[in-house]
Amino acid sequence: MNIIRYKPEMKSRWDAFIDTSKNGTFLIKRDYMDYHADRFTDHSLLFIDDKDKLLAVMPANEKEHRLFSHGGLTYGGLVSDASMTTPRMLEVFDTFHPYARSAGIKNLVYKTIPYIYSRVPAEEDRYALFRQGAVLFRRDVMAVIQQSHRQPYQERRLRKIKQARNAGLKVVKSQDFGVFWTILEENLRQRYNVKPVHSLAEIELLASRFPDHIHLFGCFEDKTMLAGVVVYATDRVAHVQYISASENGKELGALDLLFAELIETVYADHPYFDFGISTEEDGKVLNVGLVEQKEGFGARAVVHDHYEMVIQ
Repeated sequence: MNIIRYKPEMKSRWDAFIDTSKNGTFLIKRDYMDYHADRFTDHSLLFIDDKDKLLAVMPANEKEHRLFSHGGLTYGGLVSDASMTTPRMLEVFDTFHPYARSAGIKNLVYKTIPYIYSRVPAEEDRYALFRQGAVLFRRDVMAVIQQSHRQPYQERRLRKIKQARNAGLKVVKSQDFGVFWTILEENLRQRYNVKPVHSLAEIELLASRFPDHIHLFGCFEDKTMLAGVVVYATDRVAHVQYISASENGKELGALDLLFAELIETVYADHPYFDFGISTEEDGKVLNVGLVEQKEGFGARAVVHDHYEMVIQ
């Protein structure tokens, strides 16, 4: 087995593999990964057998002799196709160690891909990590609805949905990221004194590159947006990337109505609806108020694990 560091001329081969993989998504395609290439030293890897068959890829960046998979992505780790077996994955990790040593890498910080994104079971990497002595250092809690076994809404959520409908609010797909970003930035500034991970220009760029996957939905009173949600949609998961509402929107239940429409109608045919994580400080702190709001819509826990492995 050979390991090759990614080069831009490999883009078409990389993207084609993601399309046919069992656990890859549009986030791991190069047009998404490379939008912030100036912030990361890319060190993505391709694992190729002796017959030049691509077996797996790993999005990654290098920093201070550590390899991260990948610092700029929600999830990362090894992406493989359905031919990947557990013995072959052990071989992948065995081959990785000498490559990493030769590249001056001392540690691998490995961000898994949650199972809900996999079209075929794909946790061979978890077993290989265990065999290699990798240490679980972070576990986030995602709030996820399994559409085939959707749980009842909390009574409070039902009241807010009714309130929003009685107020005449409407949920509409929108292209006006600018208006939503104004609401989002103000909320993040007031509550956490931070900015969104993506700038307005960046999210508009990504939405233009992936129009089938990145969508903005707004809840409106007449022509005024009161709340918005940016959804990253794959074939299996509708993932909530950004959520925010104005003060008036919060009072009127705009987000509750928006989520109800997304869960029950817009993404009802997706196996999973993912509200994202509710943990802080590498998973050690649970934001109880945040997770209770999400679980009020019937979401339940899926964990997202992060490992660190010393290169031997």
